[in-house]
Amino acid sequence: MVVIHYTAMPTAEDALARLCAPEFEVSAHYLICEQGQVHRLVDEEMRAWHAGEGQWGDVTDVNSRSIGIELANTGTTPFAADQIGALETLLSDIMTRWSIPPERIIGHSDMAPERKIDPGPRFDWRRLALRGLSVFSVPESDQKPHYVRFVQALHTFGYPDAPFEALLHAFRSRFRPHHTGPLDGVDMAMAQDLAERFPVDRSAPSA
Repeated sequence: MVVIHYTAMPTAEDALARLCAPEFEVSAHYLICEQGQVHRLVDEEMRAWHAGEGQWGDVTDVNSRSIGIELANTGTTPFAADQIGALETLLSDIMTRWSIPPERIIGHSDMAPERKIDPGPRFDWRRLALRGLSVFSVPESDQKPHYVRFVQALHTFGYPDAPFEALLHAFRSRFRPHHTGPLDGVDMAMAQDLAERFPVDRSAPSA
């Protein structure tokens, strides 16, 4: 799988220095600057320390089973057009090399909803999905909200066990940016749609 992050640092240069400094024990396979420059920091075949504690489906050691891409961004500003263009090219290449399906392109907050918020609500997941580089949901109708079934649907899609509020926040950050309030019919319909179309395969390891 591929995990997308933002650096939450003032500049790409600061992030590059941090990712290349052994004492910080953090790394990623790629860093993409605002201008679209791609830095390859760790070979794709090697394990990078980008994900930390978390889970997606049955994968509990995400670092060993994923490629990490850091986007230079403070977390409070829009992502630059050149940067997203470079990300799309890179994702397409990685997915082809490793036969990774679109549903295995996730955000850091997806696999660690209790402790991470990146790449955040400013990241355009729908754009990636329209290019076949991730998945999205546009249900035809709402469904009656049901807290237990909502959590079950997210679990089927891949989200880990976590408190309801953390799961709802992570889900909305990706699929309904800036939406607030209690669980509603659109949340429910989107979660069920994702679970039905992209159930995570828990029977065997996957990229």
